[in-house]
Amino acid sequence: MSLPDLDPDLDPDAPPEHRRYTRHLETLAATPGPSAEAEAMAAVLRDPDRVMAESAAVTHLDRRAAVLLADDAFTAWARAMSAVLAGREFPERRLREWSLLKAVTRGEPWSAADLTGASDWCQRTAVRLLGSYRALELLAADARTRRVRNAAAERLRRRPVLPRSE
Repeated sequence: MSLPDLDPDLDPDAPPEHRRYTRHLETLAATPGPSAEAEAMAAVLRDPDRVMAESAAVTHLDRRAAVLLADDAFTAWARAMSAVLAGREFPERRLREWSLLKAVTRGEPWSAADLTGASDWCQRTAVRLLGSYRALELLAADARTRRVRNAAAERLRRRPVLPRSE
């Protein structure tokens, strides 16, 4: 798959990398399945502007993973993305953190050390998305930042969460 051409319908005054970024996201969002998505992701990551390409890749990962988080298709999708992201530290880490969030969401094995050692982004996202009492209790006590600790404690006080057995 080659890189998409610049879309003349996008703001012509926008810098070329902004237009490519938008086009990359549109292309990735329109892919019909994991293998086509992996191919599209590989094309995006071949963009000569590495920072912009990885930013588009992570934005797409965030969008897709949030939709697939509780879906059985997450595992196949993550496997396909992992192969394409190899050697790209930031996108690889983001995919690992989404996989951690999926494990907590689905009651699969996960470790307290992985969650407390996760990025601030991951911990904030966990507080926002997760219903696991164990995860929220852990973050309320041991999250990296006061902001996350307070948000987790507030979530435990105000919102229904899954039973302690989680």
